[in-house]
Amino acid sequence: MLRYLIPVGLLAALVAFFFVGLGRDKQTLPSPLLGKPAPAFSLPRVDDPTQTVSNKDFAGQPYVLNVWATWCVGCRQEHDALLAIAARGEVPIVGLNWKDERDLAQQWLRELGNPYVVTAFDQEGRVAIDWGVYGAPETFLVDSAGNVIHKHVAPLTVEIWEREFLPLLKQQAVSR
Repeated sequence: MLRYLIPVGLLAALVAFFFVGLGRDKQTLPSPLLGKPAPAFSLPRVDDPTQTVSNKDFAGQPYVLNVWATWCVGCRQEHDALLAIAARGEVPIVGLNWKDERDLAQQWLRELGNPYVVTAFDQEGRVAIDWGVYGAPETFLVDSAGNVIHKHVAPLTVEIWEREFLPLLKQQAVSR
């Protein structure tokens, strides 16, 4: 009898793990950066490789870091939303062009519009690794103290912006 109870017990435990996993939110992926200082970076700009952009350029103010690439289908899907969000002027949006070609990135921004106050060029993807990026698009919200307070994986929409990002920005403004 005992020899049957062990496999049945293991099967029950496995089924329990599956049910717990299925019940989790599939859009929200935990980030080890949440509540911690944003990884420092200094990279050449997409528009002018002789100049650099650094997160130090945004010290003391909240900003959004949006990871994108011209080869990324989801990045194309979210681009109009980024333009609309940028037009509202609520927070600077910094682009991180990831594992791309500079001339294609420049052409993309010229033809589709540029929602970014500045775009860093991370051709080798080292800065994206520091931020824990594993796919594009990914969008991070950094508070005025320089801490990552939100991460969104998937194309950003205005609705997601208003539901997830704006309350955090408003909360930050009240606490200052």
